[in-house]
Amino acid sequence: MNTKPSLELASLIEGYRRFRANGWNPRRERWAALREGQEPRVMVIACSDSRVDPAQIFDVDPGQIFVVRNVAAMVPPFETNPGHHGVSAALEFAVQVLRVREIVVMGHGMCGGCKAALTQELAGTEPGKGGFIADWIELLDGAREEVVHKHGIEGREAEKAMELAGVKVSLANLRTFPCVSELESRGKLTLRGAFFAISDGLLHVLDEESGEFSPVE
Repeated sequence: MNTKPSLELASLIEGYRRFRANGWNPRRERWAALREGQEPRVMVIACSDSRVDPAQIFDVDPGQIFVVRNVAAMVPPFETNPGHHGVSAALEFAVQVLRVREIVVMGHGMCGGCKAALTQELAGTEPGKGGFIADWIELLDGAREEVVHKHGIEGREAEKAMELAGVKVSLANLRTFPCVSELESRGKLTLRGAFFAISDGLLHVLDEESGEFSPVE
């Protein structure tokens, strides 16, 4: 049996060694405290895309944010039907157990999931051949109609409109969860939308009153 690590694994191991030297050993007190538990005040819901790591973008310490990542940074609506509700479980844990004070939904530029939702290129495919993705991004079907009406289904303008709309859909779905809507109404929880532009590295924050995303100064 070949026990030699692949180039990919070797690269990860080298990164781990740098982490041990630069991230773990110099900050042993921090890690010792985290061993006793976590108390993040912010939950970030982001895309699985390898280019948009929330911990890197926000430059946070370990234990500072509770992160959920999935295709297109989506939150499904509150549902009680049988199934494996991964995002809902993480949300429930963050809100009811960790008692986070803020939830940030962060979309991003050049999102493949949002583009697939826009073009519907995976519609009708079988599970394991694109069908799981197609089913997941059906969450964006309602928002897609307005985007297509205004921008069509091709070009960067249409893609970005879909990416921004996705953030708004997830925020709306968050508010269908009783534990979220109740805490927000009591001022105990704040929901925010954000968008990270890969092209220029700028973070934008949503003003829900105007519906506009503005770059952070």
